[in-house]
Amino acid sequence: MTGAEFTPWPPEFAERYRAAGYWQGQNFPQWLDEITAKYGDRLAVCDERNRWTYRELDERARRTARGLHALGIVPGDRVVVQLPNVAEFLQVIFALFRLGALPVFALPAHRSQEIGYFCRFTEAAAYVIAERHAGFDYRALAEQVRADCPALRHVLAISELDELPEGGPLPQGPAAGEVAFLQLSGGSTGVPKLIPRTADDYLYSVRDSAAICGLNTGTSYLVSLPVAHNFAMSSPGVLGVLHAGGRVVMCPAPSPDTAFPLIERERVTITGVVPPVALAWMASSARDQHDLSSLDVLQVGGAKFAREAAVRVREALGCRVQQVFGMAEGLVNYTRDEDPEEVVHGSQGRPISVDDEIRVLDPAGNEVAPGEPGELLTRGPYTIRGYYRAEEHNALAFTEDGFYRTGDVVRRLGSGHLVVEGRVKDQINRGGEKVAPEEVENHLLAHESVHDAAVVAVPDTYLGERTCAFVIPSGQDAPTAAQLRAFLRERGLAGYKIPDRIEVVESFPHTGVGKTSRRDLRRVLTEHLTR
Repeated sequence: MTGAEFTPWPPEFAERYRAAGYWQGQNFPQWLDEITAKYGDRLAVCDERNRWTYRELDERARRTARGLHALGIVPGDRVVVQLPNVAEFLQVIFALFRLGALPVFALPAHRSQEIGYFCRFTEAAAYVIAERHAGFDYRALAEQVRADCPALRHVLAISELDELPEGGPLPQGPAAGEVAFLQLSGGSTGVPKLIPRTADDYLYSVRDSAAICGLNTGTSYLVSLPVAHNFAMSSPGVLGVLHAGGRVVMCPAPSPDTAFPLIERERVTITGVVPPVALAWMASSARDQHDLSSLDVLQVGGAKFAREAAVRVREALGCRVQQVFGMAEGLVNYTRDEDPEEVVHGSQGRPISVDDEIRVLDPAGNEVAPGEPGELLTRGPYTIRGYYRAEEHNALAFTEDGFYRTGDVVRRLGSGHLVVEGRVKDQINRGGEKVAPEEVENHLLAHESVHDAAVVAVPDTYLGERTCAFVIPSGQDAPTAAQLRAFLRERGLAGYKIPDRIEVVESFPHTGVGKTSRRDLRRVLTEHLTR
């Protein structure tokens, strides 16, 4: 990739990370060869329809890679992958790794607005979908996107994977330091930024996450969050579990009625959820109807998990809680088995690596005193140095010496554990899904009956934050909340971005100094709403 697409680590850092053994020069095809050789006949993944061993998964991935190559997909091509929690997700991404094409990970909730952007921005050669999931027709979405994306040559449904043409030998795999895939940021600018990850940096985080979390061949991991999330992919996620020889159990939805029977049937030992799911599980009457005794660890991440809730996990679900705080850009923190309970319940963990460098700064850019809140900056062996094709944004998101400005406000304890206090960036964290107010406002402003709009976060005990849109109508006939929600859906906005609450008002509250920034306006509106 060119410099505009991928910002490499400076040579002196790359040498340091290799010397420390973090970067082992192993690409994804080599890693797949290793786990297949070690665990070939063990069960690798199961879902509602499939149960595949490591060897069967590898054979399927190899056939798919050859078929994609026969279609004209070549190393370096970008392929948008939008799949639910099914075994074919691993088949497809492992095939792309074998081929040297780059998966671009999309979420099932994304719609035309996001998918069209990903396809255009990356000049994707192919788009892989499930025909239908949760009542949504992805074929129709694909046709809509294809009409707008001239570079998109192929749309493939997973039901068609077995019909791919026979292909010949595959090209040699990419170097471990080359970009292997593109993940999505949870950034505050609306459509996510794309994050280039290499095998060197990502497999380091996978290996050490598996070790920190104590994974082994007896591990049974329930994928209850969307599998393309970084949390579910690598913290320790499906890749960490496969690295350790465990089994991946694909769960189609995180509801207790769906997840609890799978925990019982597959003797699940560990899973990762966001706080709203953890709270729903703890409150569910279904927990008394299923044997959850195999569940040893409930990981909670994606948003801050309140101390009061963390304390109740063992009593409610009979398992330990592990707090996880990370980001697709890199840095991941875990609480450990050896941590005192007050640290496990009251912090979001400490970094994977001793070479994860942490700064906690005040608004003027000075280091804060220990235990004081400030913005978290980080760099390290698995934290990127720049987003994909985003030079202008990179100048703001990264310091000159390579620290990533996370936008999180944290306190650092003497033990090195971090306590998350909030966000610097102007975004809403709705149960782990990031909503950029400005993006939703811009869509609302496109409605002919909307004069102005402001989207704010309101506290919520279940999701952490919900979204509320304040709308000033442009005329006498004010649009209803139902009409505005329908309008946003028609514009292809993802469901989690649709405002939970819509208030039509005559004017916005005045700020203390008159006309001011939209960020200050949102703050005043939030105060008004929570009075």
